[in-house]
Amino acid sequence: MSEFVRACAADDVAKGAAIAVELGDVPVVVVHAEDDAFYAAYDECSHAAVALSEGEVDGCTLECWLHGSRFDLRTGAPTGLPATEPVPVFPVEIRDGDVYVSLTPSNGVSR
Repeated sequence: MSEFVRACAADDVAKGAAIAVELGDVPVVVVHAEDDAFYAAYDECSHAAVALSEGEVDGCTLECWLHGSRFDLRTGAPTGLPATEPVPVFPVEIRDGDVYVSLTPSNGVSR
C-alpha cells in the first residue's frame, strides 16, 4: 500500500486550473478538473520535457503549452500529438480540505 503525502490545500487549486507542487524531489501537477475531481500527474510532458502545470485544463485532459500535446488525467495516456508516450498519474485523496497524493503511479508508468 502506498503512502499519501499532503500536496496542497484543495482551495489552492481553482476549478479548471493546475498548480505545480514538489513532493520531495518529484515535480507534480495537481489539477482541479471540470468534473470537480482532483488529479495528479508527473509535471513533465513526455514529448518535450516541459512543465505540464503551465498548460491548459480541458475537461479531464491537460494540454502542454509548448507543442499542444494532450494527456488524459485519469490514465496519463496521450490524447493529442505530438506526444506518443504516457505520463505517470498518481492516486489522489481529499482529506479535511487538503489534497494528498501517492507517488506510486496508478498507471504503472515510471518517469
